[in-house]
Amino acid sequence: MDIRQLQYFTEVARQKSFTKAADVLHVSQPSLSKMVKVLEDELGVTLIDRSARRIQLTDAGDIVYHQAENVLSSLRDLSNSLYDLMHIQKGRIKIGIPPIIGSLFFPHIMKSFRQTYPDISIRMIEFGAKRMERIVEEGEVDIGVVLLPVNEELFRTIPFAREKLQVALPKDHHLAQHKKIAFHELKDESFILFHEDFSMHEMIYRECVQAGFKPTIAYQSTQWDFIAEMVAASMGIALFPQSICQKLDRDQIQVVDLENSIPWDLAIIIRKDRYVSFATNAFIEHIKSVI
Repeated sequence: MDIRQLQYFTEVARQKSFTKAADVLHVSQPSLSKMVKVLEDELGVTLIDRSARRIQLTDAGDIVYHQAENVLSSLRDLSNSLYDLMHIQKGRIKIGIPPIIGSLFFPHIMKSFRQTYPDISIRMIEFGAKRMERIVEEGEVDIGVVLLPVNEELFRTIPFAREKLQVALPKDHHLAQHKKIAFHELKDESFILFHEDFSMHEMIYRECVQAGFKPTIAYQSTQWDFIAEMVAASMGIALFPQSICQKLDRDQIQVVDLENSIPWDLAIIIRKDRYVSFATNAFIEHIKSVI
């Protein structure tokens, strides 16, 4: 058994497809299939059930997959440690970041970090905040940006922004002149929400239920500016964090506080048992200094 066999097998397991795994690994599909078959022969067990349309791991395959992930994670930690030792002030960082948070906070963070550490390369991968804990836990990224709370037994958290949600209304809405709005006053409104992949969708839905009603969802979108345009067109109301509300066209949209504010707390998360490179530590400290 060698490391390549484990790498190839775990990628097939992750992609649930030999074709997709071959594309990711930049190898031919026959070579990949042969490598996985050699691993199965060496272990004396079938790791992948190939009979269905979408491949599935056998019970033995599931065990090997999780153990292989641990082995490969340890090797990455070793590689990162040696890289830092030989390349002081250099490194690589993979950051998982939700699209909304990235557009609001990270352009100036990235610019100033690059000026300070020009030799550290950064790869930013966009995921909805709901998936972020999983990809950080599985090591797909070094750090992730999330909406709190998270599992603090598994992750170290570094808070970096605290805001509250506000209500965005059309200018002629009957609640637009209120100084504050109680959440139950929104029960008859049509909501324009972020897509279900976004943590904010779940947060707002949960708040509605706690206020005694299920929200009427008129539209969903992944783009905050499109949601704002629909609010301006009187297609419904929306809830945004303060940093988005500051960007809205106040000639068309009225922003009103909630009586009991809903916190929107952001943090960086790192898996507690994982090696943190010099580059990653430098990025975290930089964020602390500029936010």
